[in-house]
Amino acid sequence: MSDFNDFNNPEVAKLPKHLRQFIVDQNYSKYTPVDQAVWRYVMRQNYSYLKDVAYYPYIKGLQRAGLSIEYIPDLQTMNDNLGKLGWGAVTVDGFIPPAAFMEYQAYRVLVIAADIRQINHIEYTPAPDIIHESAGHAPIIADPDYNSYLSYIGSIGAKAMFSAKDFELYEAIRALSILKEAVEVPEYEIAKAEETLKQISDNMGDPSEMALLSRLHWWTVEYGLIGSLDDPKIYGAGLLSSIGESSSCMMDHVKKIPYTIDTINTPYDITKTQPQLFVTETFQNLIDVLEQYADTMAFRKGGAESVIKAINSHNPATAVYSSGLQVTGVFSDMGLDQSDVLTFIKTSGPSALAITGQQLEGHGKFYHKDGFSSPVGKLKNNPVPLEDFSNEELQANALKVEKTAELIFESGIQVKGLVKKILKHNHKIILIVFENCTVKENNGNILFQPEWGTYDMAVGEKIVSVFNGAADKDAYEEITHVSEKQTEKIVYDAATEKLHKIYNSVRVIREGHHSHDQLPVLFESLKTSFRQDWLCALEILEILHYTATYPELEKEVRIYLEMKASNEPEHKKLISDGMHVIANPVTQLITEED
Repeated sequence: MSDFNDFNNPEVAKLPKHLRQFIVDQNYSKYTPVDQAVWRYVMRQNYSYLKDVAYYPYIKGLQRAGLSIEYIPDLQTMNDNLGKLGWGAVTVDGFIPPAAFMEYQAYRVLVIAADIRQINHIEYTPAPDIIHESAGHAPIIADPDYNSYLSYIGSIGAKAMFSAKDFELYEAIRALSILKEAVEVPEYEIAKAEETLKQISDNMGDPSEMALLSRLHWWTVEYGLIGSLDDPKIYGAGLLSSIGESSSCMMDHVKKIPYTIDTINTPYDITKTQPQLFVTETFQNLIDVLEQYADTMAFRKGGAESVIKAINSHNPATAVYSSGLQVTGVFSDMGLDQSDVLTFIKTSGPSALAITGQQLEGHGKFYHKDGFSSPVGKLKNNPVPLEDFSNEELQANALKVEKTAELIFESGIQVKGLVKKILKHNHKIILIVFENCTVKENNGNILFQPEWGTYDMAVGEKIVSVFNGAADKDAYEEITHVSEKQTEKIVYDAATEKLHKIYNSVRVIREGHHSHDQLPVLFESLKTSFRQDWLCALEILEILHYTATYPELEKEVRIYLEMKASNEPEHKKLISDGMHVIANPVTQLITEED
């Protein structure tokens, strides 16, 4: 993005190219007066309830993150405030791939969906929206133990191996969430998308590292509780931003289970309320469990098992030799000896070599455009690994620049050719470049022949780590999978525009910029032209109740809403909760907390 806006925030400024590709403009002017009212309703409800059950003081957290109960947050204000906490924020279009989402957290940048839920999904939406991302994640960012965990799970998630099926699942979830937030989508289309998601979910096979890590993320960052089993507090963003579930989750029918590594065995369904939740005693326990799981992952284990994960992902991954050399590409094959120890690795298509995350000069994906393969292991009859050879040991094995050498590995792989270069890094040999080279297995199977050109042989006794993505992502120009399916952009008809004007007028009156004389006319218009609306009527009742200007009109609006609540089951709880907050003013509660 040439016109990249970093909001003068150091964390956002550090984002690399491959993450910047997901960023979209917030486009603040697109939020309608109804959107602003939805934000305000949810935030007032949240505060009214969460002041007693949220782990971190909710209003203090909101203020420290640059959020208010009154207005949808502006990204610049958020960045000004989050910057003081060592974090930043950017807006994106709906769901982004899990690996990218995790990597943003590793960079200490909150990813916020630019859209806001529609009024008919005011209690909960399966789609990411600005309420969930900012009112859920941001208020607790000020807690240092929590934000350490958030960035740490991000850095581990960025390395997690995923399967090709994970991509299918991501696309299916994204497609369904977009349909559910779109306007006037036929029911059969949603049903079809739900069926597709179910089929993919039911046929995932063994969960990948990313799938398992996503479970830990879900049951902590999104739906976590902290404290004792008898009296837990909410810290998960999914609960903090759902006015329905933040209340129901505390009831006895939702089982509370201690958070341990076994939590990884519990899958989740984003379309339903959670039947159980996990309680951690401390945020340190989250890090301890994460460490336990990370010890089982390919980036820490290496070896054949980890290369198999890379082959199954069908996406760029990186294998790290014990010499430190990093090989990036789509892994397609490997060799094993009788003891299932790796003997060689192979990538197909554009591949690259790097050391400590920096691409080796001349070894990018255009040079290695047709793939890369190399032996793994020690040389036969040689106790010292080749990577640790001294100059004397190189001489003893006839390994000298501009001389023909023949190497025989313990696996039986033979490499014979003219040595052109021996590359070292930190006293380790990482790469030997051959011309006129033949590489074959002991059964005579040819792995490389002279007419294919220069042979770059990676050096290393073992593969010590395998992780998702490229070692040097920006040099590899890794464009992470950006979905072609975009979120729906709503176009409003004349009637809806008129409703927006009524909402706006009510806000202007509430903020003291207009007299209350317009309220009877505005309510009349709502009653006659917008019978489906309930939220604007609530906002009118709030002004009348606080100012006592039109007692008769207040009585009429109250009866009107009570009738709606009894005749419209889908609005009953929303209206009664709204009336409860009017009777127990949020502003008063805020002052009490301060």
